[in-house]
Amino acid sequence: MYYGTQDRAFFPADFTEKFRFLKELGFKAFEIDGKALVEHVDEVKKAVEETGLPVTTACGGYRGWIGDFDEKKRQDGIEDLKEILRCIKEVGGTGVVVPAAWGMFTFRLPPMVPPRSHEEDVKVILDSLGKLDPVAREYGVYIYLEPLNYYQDHMINTLADAAAIIDAGKFTNVKITADFYHMNTMEDDISKALVEFKDYIGHIHVAENHRLQPGTGSIDFKRHLKTLEDIGYTGPVINEGRLRGDELQAVKEGIAYMNQFI
Repeated sequence: MYYGTQDRAFFPADFTEKFRFLKELGFKAFEIDGKALVEHVDEVKKAVEETGLPVTTACGGYRGWIGDFDEKKRQDGIEDLKEILRCIKEVGGTGVVVPAAWGMFTFRLPPMVPPRSHEEDVKVILDSLGKLDPVAREYGVYIYLEPLNYYQDHMINTLADAAAIIDAGKFTNVKITADFYHMNTMEDDISKALVEFKDYIGHIHVAENHRLQPGTGSIDFKRHLKTLEDIGYTGPVINEGRLRGDELQAVKEGIAYMNQFI
């Protein structure tokens, strides 16, 4: 395993400078915004070659969710994701992180009545992934389906939900992003879920229970990262947490904390 990060506003804008900066801090991987990747693929590829810092994955940066209620947005999102899949392959990455949706609807807040049935949700998600799975297979990369907590979305909330979608579609190039922040809310036990669905897991996101940088909250990273090691996960662990206090200092402290376990 190796520790990586998504982008931050205080990181350098130029990709080569950004990647050098991240390597000096101690990061060993970068997860890029999908739109930024597509618009700057040549610059990103050059930065990877010059610095040796891998762009492992893309996250976000497409116009619609795979489970979008708006059909035009959903189709636009599918087309954007096809291009992101092509570009992540071009820069040497392994895949694209994709939740069903974010912020469209939750049963935890009013109106509590969804515009679509559960069966219709599943049908739409299967249709979207059915269009993306062969593209991912063609490029030799993956869709990393990410369950979110039920305050942020209602369709795929647990690793079991995501695994059921993968099984139903018989997808070959769809795996799960296991996100410790969301799992802390949705799973009875993060490590037990990691073990149960180890054959589906392809990518890891981390943040504390309160969404801040690792080491500031209550998640037992030592235990759960040891579980990842035990199940044979060797890929990137990408920090998605927000930063509290001085951002640069928070990043440095988070790296030092995580380096105890990775």
